[in-house]
Amino acid sequence: MADFTIREVEGMRQVRIEIDKETIRARRGALSTMRGDISLTPRLPSFGDVFRSMFTSEARIRPYYKGSGSIVLQPSLSGYHILDVQPDETWILEPGVYWASEGDVSLGMRRERFWPSLWSGDGGLVWKTTLCNAGRVAINAPGPVETVEVTDSELRVQGRLVLGRTDGLRFYSRNSSPFPRNLISGQKRLRVYSGTGKALVCWTPYWNEHLYRRMTGESIDGALLE
Repeated sequence: MADFTIREVEGMRQVRIEIDKETIRARRGALSTMRGDISLTPRLPSFGDVFRSMFTSEARIRPYYKGSGSIVLQPSLSGYHILDVQPDETWILEPGVYWASEGDVSLGMRRERFWPSLWSGDGGLVWKTTLCNAGRVAINAPGPVETVEVTDSELRVQGRLVLGRTDGLRFYSRNSSPFPRNLISGQKRLRVYSGTGKALVCWTPYWNEHLYRRMTGESIDGALLE
């Protein structure tokens, strides 16, 4: 199994991956440095991938790294989280969250339902990365991540706090309170996840990433708290 670690230097964080005759995948453009006998192979996207890219910014070209050695990915003021996908799980990640994974993890795409996506402000055609098969995955995270288990219940959040969920949780959007009280509640529409499953939630951003956004008004790759 590939060894994924997160290191922090000068307030920035980056993922380091050690492989021994193994294969991993990473987001296009994620590489910083690599040492050892490692080959990088970007595979051409299918026609369906090209078609979906017309409606989403989610990258479908994710190069393979094969061999033995050390791979260090690009640093960020935001952070990363290591997720262990279990054999019986399917995860759905928010756009821009995927960063790297072991070669045995199967990556796919799933289109979110039209009306919930539209009402939540994401747009009508939203494609999200899916993960299945056992393996380790690194994801972008604007702050520390907590795994929240939901059992025949609802998780309601304000904003894009949920970075990913298992397929047992159904996503939709609703008002914070019944009309017309929602007009004076001071809250925007809530993002709701109902059913039974797990959710990756980032409650609080790292202070340096949050300060950068407040000072410049610019978003940092991987920062989803908008």
